[in-house]
Amino acid sequence: MGFSALDGLVMGTRPGSLDPGVLLYLMSHHKMDAGAIEALLYNRSGLLGLSGISSDMRTLLASRDPRAREAVDVFVYRIGRELGSLAAALGGLDALVFTAGIGEHAPEIRARVCRDAGWLGIGLDEAANGAGGPRISQAEARASAWVIPTDENVMIARHTLAVLAARRPHAP
Repeated sequence: MGFSALDGLVMGTRPGSLDPGVLLYLMSHHKMDAGAIEALLYNRSGLLGLSGISSDMRTLLASRDPRAREAVDVFVYRIGRELGSLAAALGGLDALVFTAGIGEHAPEIRARVCRDAGWLGIGLDEAANGAGGPRISQAEARASAWVIPTDENVMIARHTLAVLAARRPHAP
């Protein structure tokens, strides 16, 4: 993510990286004001906006509707684009980690991303991917791929405790 949660990958209801010209188009051709554009970008874009069906990857993967397939295709494409950009900036890739909702629970997405990232040295272990990992790449792969569960609530609690501890007055 960048300045806001809108940047980066396509998400359930947010568009991810966006050409700024889109905003000008919406303002001039559709007479949308800042509030309408904000509502569109935060609540009606992303997988939902692309598919017109759902913001939930599980629903899209289960659907036979071509719009659902297109939304999934765009999602996988954008991951590949971002992954390539990051690998170029880092000078390569040691490991790819899948986490959170889609990363932990969508083996089809992980498989497609890993296959597309084969040029980075990732070799998918189909059985391990189907079982949910934790390692889903072949042992001899140049770059490894992993499924790592996330617990956002624990992280929020830890960060909150750290902030509170830092603000606690010190005894003289």
